[in-house]
Amino acid sequence: MNKLLFLTFVIRILIHIFTRKQMKLINCLLVSLLLISSPCIHITAQENTTLSEPYFLHTIEKGQSLYSISSMYNVSQADIIRLNPGCDEKIYAGQTLKIPQAKGHKQSQLFHTIQPQETLYQLTVKYGISAKAICDANPGLSANNFRIGEVIVIPSTEETIKEQTSAKNPSTPETQSPAMDGKSKCRDMHKVAKKETIFSVSRKYGITEQELIAANPELKQGMKKGTFLCIPYPSSAQQSQKEQTNKEKPVSDNELFAKNREESKKISTIKAAIILPFLDETNKSEANRMVEYYEGFLMAVDSLKKSGVSIDLYTYDSGNAKSSLSPILNRKELKEMNIIFGPMHSSHIKPLADFARNNNINLVIPFSSKGSEVFNNPNVYQINTPQSYLYSEVYEHFTRKFPNANVIILQTDNTDKEKTDFIQGLKQELKSHSIPYQSVSANATKDNLKKLLVSGKENIFIPTSGSNIMLIKTLPQLLLLTRENPEQKINLFGYPEWQTYTKDHLDGFYELDTYFYSSFYTNNLFPSAVNFTNNYRKWYGKDMTNSYPKFGMLGFDTGFFFLKALSRYGSNFDEYIKDVNVTPIQTGFKFDRVNNWGGFINKKVFFVHFTKDYELVKLDFE
Repeated sequence: MNKLLFLTFVIRILIHIFTRKQMKLINCLLVSLLLISSPCIHITAQENTTLSEPYFLHTIEKGQSLYSISSMYNVSQADIIRLNPGCDEKIYAGQTLKIPQAKGHKQSQLFHTIQPQETLYQLTVKYGISAKAICDANPGLSANNFRIGEVIVIPSTEETIKEQTSAKNPSTPETQSPAMDGKSKCRDMHKVAKKETIFSVSRKYGITEQELIAANPELKQGMKKGTFLCIPYPSSAQQSQKEQTNKEKPVSDNELFAKNREESKKISTIKAAIILPFLDETNKSEANRMVEYYEGFLMAVDSLKKSGVSIDLYTYDSGNAKSSLSPILNRKELKEMNIIFGPMHSSHIKPLADFARNNNINLVIPFSSKGSEVFNNPNVYQINTPQSYLYSEVYEHFTRKFPNANVIILQTDNTDKEKTDFIQGLKQELKSHSIPYQSVSANATKDNLKKLLVSGKENIFIPTSGSNIMLIKTLPQLLLLTRENPEQKINLFGYPEWQTYTKDHLDGFYELDTYFYSSFYTNNLFPSAVNFTNNYRKWYGKDMTNSYPKFGMLGFDTGFFFLKALSRYGSNFDEYIKDVNVTPIQTGFKFDRVNNWGGFINKKVFFVHFTKDYELVKLDFE
């Protein structure tokens, strides 16, 4: 053993003997001895880093928010902010966050971030579980997306979870030298460099974090730059595991995924259930909308039956928001469903989602966009896009459509929180794409607005309100500006609710070359809309309610899309969800799984364009 290693080892023994008050003297002695034995060592000011709780890394994807990230990992937003200071003010796609490993998450799983060159086979060895268990827990995982930085669920026993998540009381037995022949327990000494962590050092030497902490108990108080760490020999169990791994021929990811994915089964007769508040006396207008949704759904069932699809439809009234779903969920036939549509009330989402998961039934949620069940339940399909995902899609389409824009934001007196969030996110996205923007009062005069125009660019006005009152006040000035400056390119860009004001402002929308975004849209002049409207009138002797969206069309689109997918692709239709080819009347469909263990959200967004040539165009960016 060299002199430096010996001196350092002696000091480590003394550290365990002396009290905290004597530590300053010991530190001085250590520095002096190191200087004497190794004059070339440069001693710098130590950087204090606290020993953090166990965490894994999550790379933010487009549309994710702190809310969605905290929901998918079952931790609080405050816990994420604590490990990532400043992330409450701004996060962005591609950013990496530390996520605390929630202890005993559901008492059956933990999270793992895939490391460089790691394989599915290696994970089965590391965690002592089968490839099928990992595949079942991560239905969104495949050989194609098994890559560095991807987070997956590791189903595990309660004992394994405690071992993986307990840094304060590591369960790893004290590391032993291979022969216990009197040699030091340290096979090497490591000088801590700037920004190194317990995890990075343990990975460098092929040992566990618990083994490193066991050999260096002072790490419980924090890792300090410039100090020396004892690097222990790997435990006998770990060595045996490595030896066994080397003896066995590793199986490729493609082979393991192919072997452990269940084959899709054809469904001879689809059993579908609808659970909605049809008879809610406390809110009759809402109940009427649910009836209209059901009426459109029946038209989809009829259309599919004419093409040879066999469907058994079950319908249940869920009552008002305070009603319990237990009587419905206790019905024997409900467990045999292939798919369920509903509920309406947010208070009913969790019990229905839990039932669907426990019985492996697909659940389509047509209305709510604020539930968190989709982030942890692989059986959930959420039609309405959560706000952060919706805005992210709009930003991407906007910057692709208008790369040469001069954006002018019209600040209105009454701005709701949703529009504030939208504008704030848009500004960040414009900045990242080097698209200039400026703000002005929506009450500005025509002459003041003219000063903001830039020749050769598309001058796009975006108000911070989507109300009809804002349009009534703002459109006249913009129309005068457009008429007096025909050489300038001027557009108005706005919000989904504008389609309900189209009749009031149709000519103005055309003249201002207007765009608005929406996940739901149909033009009453489109052939598909005309045919459906006529058929609906024949079926029910009435017209649909003039609402946004039209619930009869929503019922038809959701019913036709999912029932056709089940009839064509069978029980595992989720694997082919992107291949379902239908032409919806009103609702766009673009489903993406939110993570490897969660469900699907619909990310479809249209731009509706009122052109100067008096044409109405529905822009589909796919």
